[in-house]
Amino acid sequence: MGATALTGAAEGVLAMRAFGWLETFRRSSQRTRVHQYCRYTLYGLSVMEAGLIAAILVAVADESELWALAAVAVLSLCRPVLGLLLTRAALPHYLGDERRPVRLLAAFCAVTLAGIGMTTAAVAAGALPNGAVSLVIYLGAYFAGPVLLALPLARGSGLAAVPAVASAAAGFALPLPGGVQVWAAVATTLTAAVLGGAYRATGWTMRVVDRLDAARETEARLAVAEERLRFGRDLHDVLGRNLSVIALKSELAAQLAQRGSAAAVDQMTEVQRIARESQREIREVVRGYRKADLHGELAGARGVLEAAGIACGIEDAVGGLPARVQSALGWVVREGTTNVLRHAEAARCTVRLRRTASGEAVLEMENDGVRADAAPGGDGTGLAGLRERLAALGGSLSAGPASGGTFRLTARVPAEGVS
Repeated sequence: MGATALTGAAEGVLAMRAFGWLETFRRSSQRTRVHQYCRYTLYGLSVMEAGLIAAILVAVADESELWALAAVAVLSLCRPVLGLLLTRAALPHYLGDERRPVRLLAAFCAVTLAGIGMTTAAVAAGALPNGAVSLVIYLGAYFAGPVLLALPLARGSGLAAVPAVASAAAGFALPLPGGVQVWAAVATTLTAAVLGGAYRATGWTMRVVDRLDAARETEARLAVAEERLRFGRDLHDVLGRNLSVIALKSELAAQLAQRGSAAAVDQMTEVQRIARESQREIREVVRGYRKADLHGELAGARGVLEAAGIACGIEDAVGGLPARVQSALGWVVREGTTNVLRHAEAARCTVRLRRTASGEAVLEMENDGVRADAAPGGDGTGLAGLRERLAALGGSLSAGPASGGTFRLTARVPAEGVS
């Protein structure tokens, strides 16, 4: 009863370990699963070679002399072990590691050639039957795979041809029927080509998966960087105009206070309102729910500019624009207003909104009082952000001097936006 319980417990532990390994494999990344599948497939080829060699040795054992059988068995069975070790060491090198397994490669070549030579000599001396020639075929054919992982394609192919040629030459040197000799030569060459291509293609697959995984990581990092840029652009759009207005009104309030005017209180009250509005807008930026309303921005631009002593005229001849188009043009109005306050000594500013015959919504902001030492758009962050917004809708933005010493900001967007 106790032995039965122990046996059941042992089987349970083995089952849990097996299922645990499968669960770990299932939950691993796609790259890890592909790597494990490819590695164990190649390792399995070395195990299969060892099994074929062992089967041949067992089949010819009764007709072989002991010394010859033992010598050939040692060399032939060491070869798949070295092949597995070389495959394991050559894969990292093929995937980009600078270290090449030179010693393993040299040992693999030496044992292969020694096995072919020993088997050929033993068959020629009658110590092994003619059926042992199959060992020569396997030793020559299975040589190509690990070598093509350890060396570049041209050098690896040249080296892989040496045992293949030696195996074919051994077949023709032995007193075998002509058909058997040709069959051995063809089988060795074709099998070496197929296995060499299989090893190389498997390594190439692993390399491609690595590059795809690296590309996905790069894409993720770029997405994070793009989101940071978008967030910075949105903060600039929100705070740019409001901080300019706060600075302007604070300066005005200070001057009024020095004169003892009661209007200073009204200006500071307006500063307080704008500051609270900025706090609200920043919270909306963080939450990702913020949108600019075109008509609200037009009204806000007029109020801000007139408060700064700049006459503002608005010509709105467009209605029924999609929400995305209105939001993009609203940001153009906000950024343009900010630039007028920051970079111009304007007396007037005109905002025109129209629709062209080709179906574009066009918004123009034009102001005078352009300073010669002022760079339009400051450091360019605001205008660059606007171009990104408009480009997403198939639109464009231009800014530069216009006739009469004015400065014009022009935004063009397809009136229907993009799908």
